Amino acid sequence: MIVERRVTLRFGLESREAETHTNLSAVRQDGRCLWVAGDETATIERLTATVDGDGHVTGYEAQTTVALADLVPLPAGRDEEADIEGLARAGGWLWAVGSHSLKRKKIKPGQSDAKSRKRLATVVREDNRYILVRLPLVTGDDGLPRVVAEDGDRTAAVLGLDEDSLTDLLADDPHLAPFLSIPSKDNGIDIEGIAAHGDRLYIGLRGPVLRGWAVLVEIRPGTHPNDSRRLRALPLDGGKDLYRTHFLDLRGLGIRDLCPHGDDLLVLTGPSMDLDGPVQVVRWRGAATADAAEIVTSDELEVLGDLPYGDGDDHAEGIAVLDEGPGTRLLVVYDSPSPERLTPDGGVVADVVSFTG
Repeated sequence: MIVERRVTLRFGLESREAETHTNLSAVRQDGRCLWVAGDETATIERLTATVDGDGHVTGYEAQTTVALADLVPLPAGRDEEADIEGLARAGGWLWAVGSHSLKRKKIKPGQSDAKSRKRLATVVREDNRYILVRLPLVTGDDGLPRVVAEDGDRTAAVLGLDEDSLTDLLADDPHLAPFLSIPSKDNGIDIEGIAAHGDRLYIGLRGPVLRGWAVLVEIRPGTHPNDSRRLRALPLDGGKDLYRTHFLDLRGLGIRDLCPHGDDLLVLTGPSMDLDGPVQVVRWRGAATADAAEIVTSDELEVLGDLPYGDGDDHAEGIAVLDEGPGTRLLVVYDSPSPERLTPDGGVVADVVSFTG
């Protein structure tokens, strides 16, 4: 893929102190604005585009922060991170999903062997990671989108408050249940992408990768009949199943983000384990149709191109289609950005890449 240009995302002091700008994990375009999230907070950020005379985005600024705890109840309260790993927008809603993953502690430099061994043996569950959030979108007086707790009969709502999270749905799944107790980056359950199309959500898993096949989970969430601030999974296609799994032959790579493009899904792929690359963007044609295949071979997937990655840095984590006229362009944001991507005024540099089709 061709990197056409780079644009700077500028964040305020509070977000820089929280290191949101160096831990970007999700992105979605919404008209003139960009919704982004980092994986170290329980917030979503809105940035507004600056454009040149040809209508091409030159950067994003004027950040505003949305605290999820101001809109929905969180299992562990406002101070624990939610590890938001995916954002989606459709039908007047903004969706956010946590990683739903366990976390193995890292070895810290300078620690004794005994402490290092103890940390590697310690696995932590953080309840805020196990949420799926739906937020109503409205247009503000300034013409920009904003999220609200209520808009008429539309309410902000959450799945994952009472043993009803996405991973609870998978507790008896023959393929995925064995990985629920395994931490992320150990090939355990790790959500890293979400796309919305109609009344469906498509949830991409970085892990597990099963014999080279990546996994995507399809669900149909709706408002809980007993509590408008909660969600529940609804049956698919008039049947009894509350979810459907799709297996994609990504040649050993996991799903790092999903982005709808018409009835297609663009899939950002990368390693499921703690590795830098390779990283690719793949098109799954017709993915958002009712009869989408449950087994998708590599012949049915179109590799659009490779993305750059660094040595311990510049990990592509989010993609969003930019509406800039002729041609198709993606904005790519990176977790653990290299030093040259950081600007003195608190910005972080993202890539705009182009492809055909």
